[in-house]
Amino acid sequence: MSETGDTFKKAPKRKPSKGKSIAVSPEMREAYAEMIRQRAEKEEVYGRHLPQDETRRR
Repeated sequence: MSETGDTFKKAPKRKPSKGKSIAVSPEMREAYAEMIRQRAEKEEVYGRHLPQDETRRR
């Protein structure tokens, strides 16, 4: 049989890498904000159609 003593050792902790930042045009920024607004609106409309009674669950 082969040695398995080192197989399951914890890996050393790594420093978290810094996040990247990019520059975007104002048009892209506005389009992204609009997309977020539309998604929130869709979620709200979807939530209105869900049953409000949570007491029926077993």
